Amino acid sequence: MRHPLPALLPLVLLAGCSAGSDPPGQVRVEVGPQDVELDPTQGCVGGERTRYETAPPVLEVSPDATIALTVPDAIAEQGWSVQVFDEQLGEQLGEVEVPDGEARFDGMSTSDVVPPAFYLVIVEDKGGDCGEWSAAWPVGFLRAGGDLGTTTSPSPSG
Repeated sequence: MRHPLPALLPLVLLAGCSAGSDPPGQVRVEVGPQDVELDPTQGCVGGERTRYETAPPVLEVSPDATIALTVPDAIAEQGWSVQVFDEQLGEQLGEVEVPDGEARFDGMSTSDVVPPAFYLVIVEDKGGDCGEWSAAWPVGFLRAGGDLGTTTSPSPSG
């Protein structure tokens, strides 16, 4: 199954970054038997805003499966949240705050979002060396009956 590459430029404009010169690292997503590492679409390297050529994966999931997200320690220290988007990454449906300092969050299920196809974008809190620019990792979810269709640019509130 072929999935379109969403245009994530607005994430680049609205997303703080981690201190240091290393890329932001990978985020781990676990859903049922699937265990996937996400590469960032953007980050902060040595105080410079950086975009990456990364296509977000799309996971086919069962209803009511727990979604577990694990971020690198530097992201946990900065703080992070999970933005919920529609199937086209065009409309933000909500945001889930993660407790300060937590590197792992498993407080969501695949049925918590009403549409059967949706994206989660893991977003580092603003305020690092790059100011309003933060690291971001998108991932798509597809339950039975869902369709991700053609994507458009998202408008996250990082």
